[in-house]
Amino acid sequence: MTASATEHEVLLENLQKYFGFDAFKADQGSIIQSLLDGKDTFVIMPTGGGKSLCYQLPALMLPGTAIVISPLIALMKNQVDSIRGYSEEDEVAHFLNSSLTKAQMKKVKQDITDGRTKLLYVAPETLTKEENIEFFQNSDISFVAVDEAHCISEWGHDFRPEYRRIRVMLDAIARDVPIMALTATATPKVQQDILKNLDMSGENTFISSFNRDNLFYEIRPKVKKDQTLKQIIQIIKEEFRGESGIIYVQNRKTAEDIAEMLCVNDVKAAPYHAGLDPKTRANTQDAFLMEDIDVICATIAFGMGIDKPDVRFVMHYDMPKSIENYYQETGRAGRDGLTGKCVAFYNYADILRLEKFLRDKPVAEREMGAQLMQEVVAYAETASCRRRFLLHYFGEEFHEDDCHKMCDNCKNPKERMEVQQEIINVIQCILDLNENYLMKTVMDYLMGRETKEMKDFRFAEFDNFGIGDDRDENFWSSIFRHAMINNLIYKEIEQFGLLKVSEAGRNYVKNPYPIAITINHDYEEGEYDFDDEKGGTAVLDEPLMNMLKDLRKSIAKKHNLPPYVIFQDPSLEEMATQYPISMDDMSKIVGVSLGKAQKYAQPFIDTIKKYCEENEIERPMDITIKTVANRSKTKVNIITAIDRKIPLEDIAKGNDLSMQELMEELDGIVNSGTKIKLDYYLNKIVDEYVRETVIDYFKEAQTDSIDEAYRELKDDEITWEEIQLMRLKFLSDYAN
Repeated sequence: MTASATEHEVLLENLQKYFGFDAFKADQGSIIQSLLDGKDTFVIMPTGGGKSLCYQLPALMLPGTAIVISPLIALMKNQVDSIRGYSEEDEVAHFLNSSLTKAQMKKVKQDITDGRTKLLYVAPETLTKEENIEFFQNSDISFVAVDEAHCISEWGHDFRPEYRRIRVMLDAIARDVPIMALTATATPKVQQDILKNLDMSGENTFISSFNRDNLFYEIRPKVKKDQTLKQIIQIIKEEFRGESGIIYVQNRKTAEDIAEMLCVNDVKAAPYHAGLDPKTRANTQDAFLMEDIDVICATIAFGMGIDKPDVRFVMHYDMPKSIENYYQETGRAGRDGLTGKCVAFYNYADILRLEKFLRDKPVAEREMGAQLMQEVVAYAETASCRRRFLLHYFGEEFHEDDCHKMCDNCKNPKERMEVQQEIINVIQCILDLNENYLMKTVMDYLMGRETKEMKDFRFAEFDNFGIGDDRDENFWSSIFRHAMINNLIYKEIEQFGLLKVSEAGRNYVKNPYPIAITINHDYEEGEYDFDDEKGGTAVLDEPLMNMLKDLRKSIAKKHNLPPYVIFQDPSLEEMATQYPISMDDMSKIVGVSLGKAQKYAQPFIDTIKKYCEENEIERPMDITIKTVANRSKTKVNIITAIDRKIPLEDIAKGNDLSMQELMEELDGIVNSGTKIKLDYYLNKIVDEYVRETVIDYFKEAQTDSIDEAYRELKDDEITWEEIQLMRLKFLSDYAN
């Protein structure tokens, strides 16, 4: 029998002894043996792959105590409880962090000294304390495991500055003990960062496949809030009634609003975010694990290390800040091996909102954040296999035939087109610019845009300038993306995403071969209609929509108002989708208040009713969505405060909102048909000339777009913020 065979048998014996398992998953056995041999070991294994066992088993086998560095106190507690469940003695595992009393800390250290503790979970901050460093220097440390190692890298999805100091602290404690670094998600760039920062020389690296073949990936266009919430409730009630799921959002208020809306519609839900006190967060987490709550509406504060195997769906109401975030969060679905559904609602406006938060960051961080978000955009808009996109991002090759229709694009494929020459054009343009520019600049050159950069560097004089001016940006974005997926071009991450041509790309220009691709979804143009076997949202009835627009125009003329004041386009679109034929039906349409319905709705009801009869239309048996009374407590607070003539800055502060968030709330209040009196505030901060000019503009304008108004009025030295405020007054006075 060979030595390696003997080693494997010993490992299996210990696996059975300590955990009761008969076999290892994937590379677990080789990973554990690497550590037992004293080698630094780097483990990249997707969520649910069994990372924890890779350090738990060797810790139990080796003399001394293994230190496990973990980012979250809640995660430590779960891990300690888990390992104690396999042992007769609780002392086998401890955590050491700020949540312990002095007496508890003393007990932990005594158990380590006595050799009773095999696993000690610590936060990086714990290692910085001088008394702890001194204690560990005099302890028998078997090895150090760095869990969630992507936290080391600024390019990772959950960067934590204190993780960057781990190597320095370990040098002070025990330079010669082996290190194991573990992560569930890491791009090639993040992998390099981890190895470099931890100084893991001569390490053994184990990379498992990132493919989660039981997860279905889908992107849906995000329209108005009410319509999106309606879809969420429909999906839960029709497909996942009584089952566990997570809805991710970007801010606390949205988490609370969605949780409230779900509860009103008989879905057991609760919010989870950093603004809640620790006890409430712990209780919510426990309730979710114990199935007292079905759905968690959470910011990214929720989820790291949460081991609930039967999460059936993960939704993203807001798109995440990076592909790594997305992969990590969707990875919480289907850990039991059964199908999990991952639905993300996408609107490019959300990305622009995220980018605003980067404005005050240092240049390098801003560039990095923008690049990560553009990858999210590329994922959302791609019409090719989403699984292939994700795996390519993590450096893994994958053929879309192996997706087995487990993403929306493979399930409902778009027509493909041959793009051999177009890919050659893209490669040639990158080479023309000496592989020294970002995609935006190459795109400008390719499409012949005479930007300042093109003129300053005289690129407009090059032969290939404007070679792609016959196609739009969406088309060329698809070409760039497919060239990357086929490894013909790549982004040089070290240089903030400069486009480079690979050796394969240079060969492609010399010896091209056919490549057929699908063109990205263009959500802005509304080309993507969601349809599903289980109903979904109905399709917009274009002929009816045109009739309603004509009707709106004639009514607006009678009242001497712009058409959008009568009903805005989203309201008409919903009418042309849901076919409301009564005042009760009409009151459920987004943006139609009771007052507005009584004022303007009857001719629309009559038109729709007649249209349905003449065309024998069966109205959708639509799920009834209950709304939260007065929408939310915050809205009531805002309206009450305005009635009391409190300055808007104080209202924002009192409701824990930024001024922009308050503006969005006010916009929602006015668009729902509620009249608000802002004169007390406007008269103080907006000049009379500005007030009159903006009101006169909106009386004549064809749209209530603030951006459009600003373009028209900025030469009059009227600010965007003043227009935003006066638009609220105009809509309140004339539309409600």
